[in-house]
Amino acid sequence: MRVLVACEYSARVRDAFRARGHDAWSCDLLPCEADPAWHIQADVLDVLGQGWDLMIAHPPCTHLAVSGARWFKDKLQEQQEALEFVRALMSAPIPRWCIENPVSIISSRIRKPDQIVQPWQFGHGEVKATCFWLNGLLPLRPTSIVEGREARVHKMPPSPDRWKERSRTYQGIANAMASQWG
Repeated sequence: MRVLVACEYSARVRDAFRARGHDAWSCDLLPCEADPAWHIQADVLDVLGQGWDLMIAHPPCTHLAVSGARWFKDKLQEQQEALEFVRALMSAPIPRWCIENPVSIISSRIRKPDQIVQPWQFGHGEVKATCFWLNGLLPLRPTSIVEGREARVHKMPPSPDRWKERSRTYQGIANAMASQWG
């Protein structure tokens, strides 16, 4: 299966699909942190029509996540552009897709998510509500419910790379996507 992992620089989801034999590619404006051989460093909108069977998309949450609600009044234009990007991903000519984002205005401006998962359902003793908007896919089934409910990502101190650290997909969730949707 041809898999596009949109807006991913870490390669976690891409590599989980590749480990299961799929022709999986990541695409991001940023360079890849892992093996760049299967990474397209470009605007994902330019590659949506290249015959993908499945897309897992992680649109930037900077202007969408409700955790930044106190700044919403100051970034109406950025929010509108971010929502248009999400709509473009949702209307891509790809039969099956998942849009992944934290709790965000996608829920009130486009549609409610089909599923909300937590890392502790997939082997990581942490909390970080992650919403999935699905098309042609079943909700993920938890694979390893564990103890622990630490808000590690929420408590990260300010740093230049904080946004990058907060945006990484948990490996257990990436593995579940590949095993259940691949």
